[in-house]
Amino acid sequence: MTQLSESLRTQQEYLTDLRREFHEHPEIGLQEFWTADRIEKELDQFGVAHVRVGSTGVLGTIEGSGHGGGSIALRADIDGLPVQEINSVSYRSQNDGVMHACGHDSHIVSLLGAAKALSEARSAFGGTVKLIFQPDEEHGYGALDFVDAGVLEGVERTFGLHAASDLPSGTLGICEGLNFAAVDLFTINVHGAGAHVSRPHLGADALYIASSIVVAIQALVARTTDPVEPVVIGVGSFHAGTTYNALAETAMLEGTTRTVDEATRLALRAKIDQLVTSTAATFGASAEVSWRHVTPAVVNPRDVSEEVALAAAEIGSDVVIVKERPYSLGGDNFAEFQARVPGVYAFVGTGNPEVPNSQNSHHNGNFDIDEAALPLGASLYAEYAYWWLTKGTARD
Repeated sequence: MTQLSESLRTQQEYLTDLRREFHEHPEIGLQEFWTADRIEKELDQFGVAHVRVGSTGVLGTIEGSGHGGGSIALRADIDGLPVQEINSVSYRSQNDGVMHACGHDSHIVSLLGAAKALSEARSAFGGTVKLIFQPDEEHGYGALDFVDAGVLEGVERTFGLHAASDLPSGTLGICEGLNFAAVDLFTINVHGAGAHVSRPHLGADALYIASSIVVAIQALVARTTDPVEPVVIGVGSFHAGTTYNALAETAMLEGTTRTVDEATRLALRAKIDQLVTSTAATFGASAEVSWRHVTPAVVNPRDVSEEVALAAAEIGSDVVIVKERPYSLGGDNFAEFQARVPGVYAFVGTGNPEVPNSQNSHHNGNFDIDEAALPLGASLYAEYAYWWLTKGTARD
């Protein structure tokens, strides 16, 4: 165990109190003003220089003065979710209808803990540690603000982590290859023509056309994609019609695709575009699809995964490292950093059968974590930064 991890194991009370403070004050994406202010207050306490990126992003910078060199960026997402907290804990959300239901409060605190440890150990390493506190991950924004601001210029490695309620507390998931899917969002607008329901031939029923599209796009998965390659098309929102006896003049669908192969992603978009326009035309209507590419897939390179595992081994012999874990068709725009700088996204187990609700699924009003995992998350951030700057490729 290094001095970094040994130091962080003594910070359990500090990390727990700080996590509960953030948990009480969740804010949804791009509204994390209290959160950003509070992060900056802690960085000031550590003597860590910082600047705002956008309105609610925070970038901290630690310059080492010892042996080594290079640069690494550590990222934590900071936004909450529009979820009503059901937990009856003393630190439950004070913001009605908003909750840290995905563990981002623990990410913030883990990175702040690492910042504290690294700032106190500046003389033990050379080079630069950039601390990225990213807003609005849940909506797929925030990451490109840091990219556009030039934060990754000169950075050699990037690293992020996520709480995982399905992994036992004391466990780290460091898995090479695919971890999250690429995510695209689509909106389909159908333009029909109104008529009395008793005379449908005089109109173009946008509700029926949109319903046909919902059913037909599932056939794209079943009959036009490789059955051994995971693909999801989901429609989560459908709006059409104003009354029971009139054909709907317009309809609107919102949905998402999840893919793991870039060629499949692009082909699927083209097929959906074609299906939507042709289905509408068949019934004398028109329709168009608008797209938003939310994030590429999160893919951990083998060599960088091995680096992180080596650093994690320094935390202590009691830490369990899992190198194989089922990937998810969820998404995370940490991938935007990986697309530009070699990096790894890891998982910190926060599930414990003895801690109420810590094994519940994420995005759940009863979600919570085993706070005993906080020093482990902080140690993983700190240890990999230290390892890269002192032992990484081409270090003297």
